[in-house]
Amino acid sequence: MAQKFDVIVIGAGHAGCEAALASAKMGCRVLLLTINLNNIAFMPCNPSIGGPGKGNLVREIDALGGAMGRVADQTYLQMRELNTQKGPAVRTLRSQNDKHKYQEYMRCILEKNERITIREGEVTTIDPVGNEWNVVLATGIVYQGKTVVIASGTFLRGHIHIGTVNFPSGPQGQRPAEKLSACLETLGLRLRRFKTGTPARVRWRSLDLSKMTEQSGDDLNHGFSFWIPWQKRPSMSCWLTYTNERTHAIIRENLHRAALYSGSITGIGTRYCPSIEGKIVNFPDRERHQVFIEPEGANVDEAYVAGLSSSLPEEVQEAFLRTIPGLERVEIVRPGYAIEYDVLPVQSLSLTLEVFKLPGLFCAGQINGTSGYEEAAAQGLIAGINAACYVLGREPFTLRRDEAYIGVLIDDLVNKVNNEPYRIMTSRAEFRLSLRDETADLRLADYGHKLGLLTEEEYASFQRKKERIEAEIKNMENKKVNSREILGDEGNISYSIADLLRRPQINPKAVLDKYPPAYVISQEELDTVINTIRYDGYIKREKELAERLARSEAKRIPQDLDYQQVPNLSSEAREKLEKVRPVSIGQAQRISGVSPADVTALLFYLQRKGGKDD
Repeated sequence: MAQKFDVIVIGAGHAGCEAALASAKMGCRVLLLTINLNNIAFMPCNPSIGGPGKGNLVREIDALGGAMGRVADQTYLQMRELNTQKGPAVRTLRSQNDKHKYQEYMRCILEKNERITIREGEVTTIDPVGNEWNVVLATGIVYQGKTVVIASGTFLRGHIHIGTVNFPSGPQGQRPAEKLSACLETLGLRLRRFKTGTPARVRWRSLDLSKMTEQSGDDLNHGFSFWIPWQKRPSMSCWLTYTNERTHAIIRENLHRAALYSGSITGIGTRYCPSIEGKIVNFPDRERHQVFIEPEGANVDEAYVAGLSSSLPEEVQEAFLRTIPGLERVEIVRPGYAIEYDVLPVQSLSLTLEVFKLPGLFCAGQINGTSGYEEAAAQGLIAGINAACYVLGREPFTLRRDEAYIGVLIDDLVNKVNNEPYRIMTSRAEFRLSLRDETADLRLADYGHKLGLLTEEEYASFQRKKERIEAEIKNMENKKVNSREILGDEGNISYSIADLLRRPQINPKAVLDKYPPAYVISQEELDTVINTIRYDGYIKREKELAERLARSEAKRIPQDLDYQQVPNLSSEAREKLEKVRPVSIGQAQRISGVSPADVTALLFYLQRKGGKDD
């Protein structure tokens, strides 16, 4: 007799881990299946978490009660805050992580949860039987679940390419999932092929770091997680070097041997993480490209060569690597490769990540056409929540675009035709000033508590923090001060501290050094107070923009419009708009690669050209 579970999660990568944990926290009995137990929370590509847009996702996952931020904070080798010279909307964290400790820590969290059963095995078939699902392993074992979450990563009919050599495989030589794709097709799902890739891994001791520029971590007072105490640790540095004309010459001479250009790859690759071959072909005038050397772990002699993803033959990879300063005697540990895999067309999914016409079947991660650990984890969390809601008879859970980057991600996946792997970016979020990473808990912790993903102790801590922030904002709005020492005014002009902070020419530090906060708050809480006050006018404008975009859904676009004349469009948007020639703003919004910021720029241009807002 088949063993029964409430939720069966297929795949234990970043999406599967979050899905299993979310469903279990909500009270469901969960079976987590993986082809290899050593694959749990595996980092097959770069050993890092976060970055622009992605860091916002990690903090939102954490604010809702997910695990990625906590694990990243416990296993980081280096933590940096990016875009510190830019506005608060694009500032975010990025960590280098010990990929082996990351896996160990995540697996420990899963194994300690008594509602989660972890089992190794390849799923070959999933069959709807009445209101439930039978999940069959290659060994013939059958499990029964009320719901299923597929989080298969790049394993579905995975196929690796290294030069002219190609073979069925999951990432880094793992066994692929060969039969599940055929099962999905029998269920009426049309699959397509995407491609991603990874650079070579090299022996750390074969590098000459003296010829590179050190990239050290930052001395920060917080990490990704809102819920665990921040632990400062000595950080490991990354190192920066560059390709050169000799590098490019070797690559150009061997392009015919690259799987990407030989015709053996049919899958579509990601635009924002191209191979080094793609960079050389698409940017022939560039004299050099950045190469970052990143440690894979604290106690391993292996480094990740970021920026040099390649599907060239192994001997060619070694040849071009050795032209780069600091890599003259490099030893390759694992060659770079390209990998093709099956994905679902996004029109198959609802905003809950449930598959249309197949109740109780959810999908999360790269099977949905995304790239990146963070995008996968965010989807896994939402899919796990909604699988539990399905079992428990609760209302489904979704997030709007103005509530979270997670909402932007899923809305784009479901409503846009994405002809390439999707990557979250700050430019995709029209409400990005409201979606700053330090506000993630203020926006989402109530949801996390209501869903049962946050403990009572965690939620009480959040409420105290929220009260401190609100009290300090009120204090700064109400406390009147003499402006002479700050503005150099003649006479005794009285302003509130908030009024002074709103003046763009004034450095907030100058105000707060003179008039410190009335309450004991952390630096991150103080940043939230300052940004909330300083940018309140812009945040109100974002809300007005959302209403305006809704009214403009049916606005017509002249078919002879010259998109080269539209300012502030991204180059990708110009390319896509000129190719598709949308007839309306509504159609333009659904074109892959045209971000909400691009739509706003187009709207403003049409309004100026037409002389009115219609």
